[in-house]
Amino acid sequence: MGKAQEPVSSVENAGGGRAADDLFRHYAEMITSGVLGEGDPLPPEREIVETHGVSRTVVREAVLALANKGLVDARPRFRPVVRKPSFDTAFETVDNVVARLLIQPGGVKNLFDTRIMIEAALVRQAATDAKKDDIAALKTALEANKAAIEDSELFYRTDTGFHAVLYQMPRNPILPAVHKAYTTWLAPQWSKMPRLPDRNRANFEAHAEIYQGILMRDQDAAEAALRAHLANAWNQVRETFGDI
Repeated sequence: MGKAQEPVSSVENAGGGRAADDLFRHYAEMITSGVLGEGDPLPPEREIVETHGVSRTVVREAVLALANKGLVDARPRFRPVVRKPSFDTAFETVDNVVARLLIQPGGVKNLFDTRIMIEAALVRQAATDAKKDDIAALKTALEANKAAIEDSELFYRTDTGFHAVLYQMPRNPILPAVHKAYTTWLAPQWSKMPRLPDRNRANFEAHAEIYQGILMRDQDAAEAALRAHLANAWNQVRETFGDI
């Protein structure tokens, strides 16, 4: 590999957990600073053990932590390799923190409110800037949503797919990652929502109103439909879970 590495300070005399934390920070810093770049493998396990004076167990714990943070790809019998940075990876690294925030009073509501703010802006922009292929993609997603009304599990996926198109329209790579993060973070609540055909139909009709506002290039109508839809969605959540 040819990448120089310095021994991790205080690892030798540290406890196992502290040693793994220190080793994780050492390689995380090498990755974020660019010393180890995309596609570079970490040193062999034996070399890390000898260089840093730690056990194989400590090395494996540190590598697992690096993989969990999206910094390396780790596969059995292969040396871990530095991952390509992505916005998806950036959001994945804060999953555990967000999960803890969401169990606090008002945590889910705060997250959902930010979703409303972002999607309101997205539909307004779509009403003026959406291209023909954007409109076509949204129409396809809407038709798939309609076809799934009687199948609540499929309806949930097509509901998510309809909103995903809104995040894709600006062609900003951050936004689809934001949508993926919202979907992941809110899934524990949304996946447990009662999904009846009548409720599915009402949600589809709300999507149709959003689509119509965008199609007619009416920013106010598109935003009003979006806000009404998400306000109703939140009321459904409160009916199921109370204030969260």
